[in-house]
Amino acid sequence: MFNVPQALKRLVIGRAMRSEELGETLLPKRLALPIFASDPLSSVAYATQEILLVLTVGGAAFLSLTPWVAAGVVALMAVVVMSYRQVVHAYPSGGGSYEVVSRNLGARSGLVVAASLLVDYVMTVAVSVASGVDNIISALPSLADHRVELAVGFVVLLMAMNLRGVRESGKAFAAPTYLFIGGILLMVVTGLVRMLLGDAPVAASAAYGIVPEDGKDALAGLGLLMLGLRAFASGCTALTGVEAISNGVPAFRVPKSRNAAATMAVMGTTAVVMFIGITTLALVSDVHIADDACHLTGFPGDCASAPQQTVIAQLAAAIFGGDQSVLFYFIQAVTALVLILAANTAFNGFPLLASILAEHRYLPRQMHTRGDRLAFSNGIIALAVVAGGLLWLYDADVTSLIHLYILGVFTSFTLSQIGMVKHWNRILAGETDPAARGAARRSRVINSFGAVTTALVLVIVLLTKFTQGAWLAVVAAAVLWVMMRGIRRHYDSVAEELAVDDPEADSVRPSRVHGIVLVSKVHKPTLRAIGYAQAFAPDTLEAATVAVEPEATGELRRRWEELGLPVPLKVLDSPYREITKPVVQYVREHRRTSPRDAVAVFIPEYVVGHWWEHLLHNQSALWLKSRLLFTAGVMVISVPWQLSSSSRSDRPSRRAPGAVRRGEPTVRAEREKLTAPEHA
Repeated sequence: MFNVPQALKRLVIGRAMRSEELGETLLPKRLALPIFASDPLSSVAYATQEILLVLTVGGAAFLSLTPWVAAGVVALMAVVVMSYRQVVHAYPSGGGSYEVVSRNLGARSGLVVAASLLVDYVMTVAVSVASGVDNIISALPSLADHRVELAVGFVVLLMAMNLRGVRESGKAFAAPTYLFIGGILLMVVTGLVRMLLGDAPVAASAAYGIVPEDGKDALAGLGLLMLGLRAFASGCTALTGVEAISNGVPAFRVPKSRNAAATMAVMGTTAVVMFIGITTLALVSDVHIADDACHLTGFPGDCASAPQQTVIAQLAAAIFGGDQSVLFYFIQAVTALVLILAANTAFNGFPLLASILAEHRYLPRQMHTRGDRLAFSNGIIALAVVAGGLLWLYDADVTSLIHLYILGVFTSFTLSQIGMVKHWNRILAGETDPAARGAARRSRVINSFGAVTTALVLVIVLLTKFTQGAWLAVVAAAVLWVMMRGIRRHYDSVAEELAVDDPEADSVRPSRVHGIVLVSKVHKPTLRAIGYAQAFAPDTLEAATVAVEPEATGELRRRWEELGLPVPLKVLDSPYREITKPVVQYVREHRRTSPRDAVAVFIPEYVVGHWWEHLLHNQSALWLKSRLLFTAGVMVISVPWQLSSSSRSDRPSRRAPGAVRRGEPTVRAEREKLTAPEHA
């Protein structure tokens, strides 16, 4: 029979893969780069823009700080990449910052890193997709009113691609990432050549004047320093996702550590070159962009509603001859595509980290389960749901979302580097080989410098972004930290409670088993339940019904005696017309009078095929089960009866007239079986 939901599932995610096929999903470096490095590579598309947006708060004169801010970002990128190369070699199991910190600074500090990274991965998806949609709108302004729908739709598409597996998503995302790198490098080289030939490109926004915000035109001293630090903190968005490679080392082909370190070096070099090129061209072409377009004099259209072109769009138009050229649309297309696909870094990092946390019992165990395509499907779906909710809540606005960004990643950077310093100290304490000691000392210097630098940046980010919305990221990480601690305590307490101390005492058999079949009327499900109960061969067996309506109870007694059923019928009084309470009290009373007995309660239950049928059937049975399961020494056994709607192949229209469905004996046949000698 054709199963439509199953067919749609296979269409979206492909055929199910066997567990032994896991090795076939390992990645070569050419696929690992777009999978794990698309976020830091694509962030250069908006890192320069974020610097300019902050500096224009003080007016056009403060754009002269851009080279110094950009130089700080480049230096920090180099330090972080070198530091994480040490992590890749020292901890190749894939835990990344979480494993480094947990092993060297303790479990609580490791959870701080884990919570920070999980929040940052969510923000990576939201910011990357929102920024990609911005670039689409820069080329097609008519789509501005559909910003949120586009963003959420792209998140769903990314989720579906990642559910197909790591290797499949790598193949799909490799071409756009490499096209983006090629397009940006082509734009940078073309712009620099034009500049050297005396034909420097000029952005359309160069003619706009910049009106500084109130009181910002006379910045000096501390105010100027804070503005520069804010710009630096915003530019540090270029570093997001750098740690993803250290989390994904197990996904690389062997030699895993060497391939991961090489991929990280290529990623860092490429990102730095593109960032320097874009920033240089933005200054050469005199790009003007403001957080509020109304601060730009000469801005065409309604400044309150008309969207501004992104920095990348302005540069592409200036270098390639206007916003109608083929290369302009090519740059916009690949930029928008890679920004959206940059969320793929988080779609790989988040599930991997969540699976490790689940293995360590800090998250629900379902997060450690691989799906049909050997991907951590539950983590992928959870990330998509949360990121989609953020995009809807913040109207997919990059400026609003960016303030929640990068705080978590610099928390993990700092603690990871401190943990690596402690790691090298431990290595040096036991190492006697001079060459190995020299290598360890060099590595310790790199990580020490990285720890100091990233800690300084973390302080800057907190000072400059906390009141602008970053406090929400801090609160989210804190709540997640408390929640993970609570999950671990729960799992630990359950494990302690279930641990076997005395095998003989814990496996003691009940002295007798008393069976109770709950009935409401005499019909086929009742007879099947009685037959199943007899097959279990309890020491004693009875049927029980609740006397809610005297007429119905009398009819049940009459029908019971008429069929001569070999099981005594117990009628439970219910003066207040309740069903659940009399049954529960009767079962518990039996447990009190015979505490060494086990009670097996058999409940006939309908199996239905439509969602709305669940509302019409089994409500009393579900409530009874929920109450009885809390009573020690009681087993609740559901006896299913499949209604015709539960199986299309068993619908009456597909059966011969008068035929009896398989598994549906007549009442007389059931009675004859029940009264046969072997059932007596």
